[in-house]
Amino acid sequence: MIVCVVVPFGLRWKNIVVFWQVARQLQPSVIWIGDAEKTFYKKVPKLEKEMEPKRLKKNLPKVLKSIKPEDRVLVVGTTHRPFDADIKPFCKVYKKIVLIPRPDYASRFTLWKELLQAGGAQLGPKLDLSSLAKVTDGYTQGHILQAIQTVLNSHRLNQQTKRPLTAVEFIPPLARQDPVYKEEEEAFKAWYSRTPLSKKRARAAKASEEEDHKKGKTKGGKSQKKEKKGKTKKRKKKK
Repeated sequence: MIVCVVVPFGLRWKNIVVFWQVARQLQPSVIWIGDAEKTFYKKVPKLEKEMEPKRLKKNLPKVLKSIKPEDRVLVVGTTHRPFDADIKPFCKVYKKIVLIPRPDYASRFTLWKELLQAGGAQLGPKLDLSSLAKVTDGYTQGHILQAIQTVLNSHRLNQQTKRPLTAVEFIPPLARQDPVYKEEEEAFKAWYSRTPLSKKRARAAKASEEEDHKKGKTKGGKSQKKEKKGKTKKRKKKK
């Protein structure tokens, strides 16, 4: 069993220490920090100044350094606005960054099916999963989950036998959410390309391509030499 320790935004340093101690006592455990960019804001928004979101900027790395190799504690930070953070200190704390792309049609179809069943929905002919997967192009996994949780309340679940679920019921909660447009996705990719991990992968890919190119040249040169030798031998035999 894995214990997930959720760190709410706006905690004091003493509270962070308590969360860390709980995580160590209940190993294996995961410490999840939502809105991870706020600790490393380039510029703190006016509405959040009172909360002092950058108060953990100096102390959070100390907590992470205290994690020993034998500790079965994983620290995970999530963000939907990484470009609001100062990239250098952000990447020092979160060294392994994974960019999760928008789900494609097949992934969205599977998400709708699995999340609906997990929420207690009865999948019937009126619940067109294919249409839902097409309509939610541009929406993330979180958007789909939020729409399902909004519709599948206890009252609606109890009515399924008399009134089966339909795809139309999920449109209003989806309409209240903003999808991830292509321009925004490109902004995520541009930001990710500036991270140390992305640069390292790009250098490795480039080095691999150059090595393959060199190998191709050497193989091509050897084969041409062999062909020339074969031709000279044939000519000698004719004489």
